[in-house]
Amino acid sequence: MEPAELDVLGLREQLFHERVRECLICTLLFASLYILCHLIITRFKKHADFTTVEDDEDAAVDRIALSMCTFTLAVSLGAVLLLPFSILTNEVLLLFPHNYYIQWLNGSLIHGLWNLVFLFSNLSLVFLMPFAYFFTEAEGFAGSRKGILARVYETFVVLLLLTLLVLGMVWVASAIVDEDAGSRESLYDLWEYYLPYLYSCISLFGVLLLLLCTPVGLSRMFTVTGKLLVKPRLLEDLDEQLNCTRFEEAALSRKISASPTSCWLSLSAALLREQFLAIQSRRLALELRRGASPWQRNLGYPLAMLCLLALTGISVLVVCFHTLELLLDDAAMPRGIQDAPLGQASFSIFGSFGAALQVVLIFYLMVSSVVGFYSSPMFTRLLPARQDTPITKIIGNCVSLLVLSSALPVFSRTLGITRFDLLGDFGRFNWLGNFYIVFLYNMLFAALTTLCLVKKFTWAVRAELIRAFGLHKLPLPVTRTRQASKLR
Repeated sequence: MEPAELDVLGLREQLFHERVRECLICTLLFASLYILCHLIITRFKKHADFTTVEDDEDAAVDRIALSMCTFTLAVSLGAVLLLPFSILTNEVLLLFPHNYYIQWLNGSLIHGLWNLVFLFSNLSLVFLMPFAYFFTEAEGFAGSRKGILARVYETFVVLLLLTLLVLGMVWVASAIVDEDAGSRESLYDLWEYYLPYLYSCISLFGVLLLLLCTPVGLSRMFTVTGKLLVKPRLLEDLDEQLNCTRFEEAALSRKISASPTSCWLSLSAALLREQFLAIQSRRLALELRRGASPWQRNLGYPLAMLCLLALTGISVLVVCFHTLELLLDDAAMPRGIQDAPLGQASFSIFGSFGAALQVVLIFYLMVSSVVGFYSSPMFTRLLPARQDTPITKIIGNCVSLLVLSSALPVFSRTLGITRFDLLGDFGRFNWLGNFYIVFLYNMLFAALTTLCLVKKFTWAVRAELIRAFGLHKLPLPVTRTRQASKLR
């Protein structure tokens, strides 16, 4: 062979090995996430749904739905790790530009991960999760033979009807919002235009959901952390709580032992046993908290509160600074790129420290959004219980977490938490280039977060003042309603 042909052959061989290496890395990463998510779901799933089912058909349906839920949750976790992994990859390439052992970290790998997460998110939201829900609810058409195939046929028919309904609704919405005939005709191209447009709507819904849940979660994080950690003795009297719990446990124990064995009282006895077990678990938790070391009691809680306060304050300051920057510089607008310039410059003006802080803020905002989501009255019923969560509730949780996590990169870039531009199809959302939407979103986030924090801390101050002056012991005035006065 000539030298030119050898060079071309060597280049093709190098490209082939790079592609195989990227496929292996993506497969290993997703397999690790899948195993982790399977362990998480099996920790919360209800045993009666999957292990004690006598019917093999129902057990197979539950296993198929459970595998789809695990896949969706793994995609959600991958979407959460996507932006932090990209930021850390850029910083590692800046610190070790010529290191042989990290050459596998490159722009092609990062771009491929973004495309895979976008593809799997679409697949899970559009097909897998609806299929899992309808598959668990399906029983087969009337007159057909019972079996898994009958359920599959019914599920596919329902999905087809639902797809036609969603297609029509999105086409009508596009016709109402955009009067251009070309944009409506572009929706006929299912892969290139329709699915990105539909995912743009879902992403907009997820970003709006993050806007509502994250400020609530930022204020709730202080309460949740206070319940998990041991407070100093000045703020919490564990001995009094433990004595009250022991008295309640002893009283319930006497009621259970003294109750006669009758079929009429079986329901009340079961309720008493549930209350007894709940109080017993609470007593054990209080005993563990009372046995905490003085360092954990007097140093851990204040440090945790200071860290939460610092992260929340930094988040609000970053959003306020980004809001002002939007008025002065067009480069602050979120935009999409097709090639990631990794290893050239840091995405933070503070270098590696700023990049690490961006990663911490992204994780903190995601955890806060999940806390705020499950704290809201609309979604409290979705909160999973350990070893007592049915498969339909698991599907609802997976869909909710996927909507939140898939919108996290857009949410972080819109608020200016990071300067890492959106890769692949994440930057093709129609509303990202609208200055008024982005500016109003930043203003609303800063205002809602400040309002929730002010309400949270002022309420705590009011409660402490009322308790200090003894006003909580005063009897509340009783007002008679009109209906009560009529009855009298």
